[in-house]
Amino acid sequence: MIRFIKKYPLSLLIIAAILFLSLFNPPKTQLDNVSFIDKIAHVCMYGGLELVIWFEYLRRHTSLDRTRIICLGVAAPIALGGAMEIVQALLTVNRSGEWMDLVADAAGVLAGAAVGFYILKPLLQK
Repeated sequence: MIRFIKKYPLSLLIIAAILFLSLFNPPKTQLDNVSFIDKIAHVCMYGGLELVIWFEYLRRHTSLDRTRIICLGVAAPIALGGAMEIVQALLTVNRSGEWMDLVADAAGVLAGAAVGFYILKPLLQK
């Protein structure tokens, strides 16, 4: 476990931030009037998490283990998004779990994975 923390500290920090942002009561702002701002936030949070996972993975490994990156780098963040939607629906009063939020989380993860594989990987392997 300590090795994992040392290899992926930024990813774990972003996961902690996502947990906090998913459970706190957000203040009312003018951005509430922007259509789909919640979905955009989900895509950005989970896409950012995915990019950081790719960056830390590529920085620590010389070869790409596709099984590991698919399971831990793609499926796990999507599962985290699903778990957070369940927690929001069942354990919070001010938040609700929505299927479209999970779809936005998955879209962010998949977009981040594509950018990580096709852009970040070639840049870091030079």
